[in-house]
Amino acid sequence: MKYWHIFLAFFIPGILGYGGGPASIPLVENEVVERYEWMNVQEFSEMLALANSLPGPIATKMAGYIGYDEGGILGAIIGVFAAVAPSLIIMILLLGFLFKYKDSSRVKRLTQYVRPVIAILLGVMAWQFFAESSEGIGIWQTALITISSYLLIERMKVHPAFVIGAALVYGGLFLG
Repeated sequence: MKYWHIFLAFFIPGILGYGGGPASIPLVENEVVERYEWMNVQEFSEMLALANSLPGPIATKMAGYIGYDEGGILGAIIGVFAAVAPSLIIMILLLGFLFKYKDSSRVKRLTQYVRPVIAILLGVMAWQFFAESSEGIGIWQTALITISSYLLIERMKVHPAFVIGAALVYGGLFLG
């Protein structure tokens, strides 16, 4: 029954939390603190702060941590699966629909219209990251990291994971 509760504690917010992980945080808190009483508000806020400090989607980090805390490794696996299951189910259904109509001129036109929008959204996000970084560490440090990353990834073909690791080390040594 414990594993079923872990599943429900993250599956239900995944269905109802329109807007992704941040929108589901209050729903997860309700399940974890109020319904199942696995944590108190202070413990939940500390776990949330820890989860926010790590890379990746917030919902899966919360699910993994709480699932592990309540049910060990199997609890963590069930929690993470429950957190991604609603999106996974919807994607499978939509991909089946899209695959069925992939040769349709309307679907092809749709993908042509969506690509520029995605490019603009990614560009705006990159600009916001650049602006925030410039305010936080200064324009020269930001420019150095940006240009170095570009050269390493695009010109020298270094794997992005190594560039990210190097940026973390640089930040820890020189910007901390």
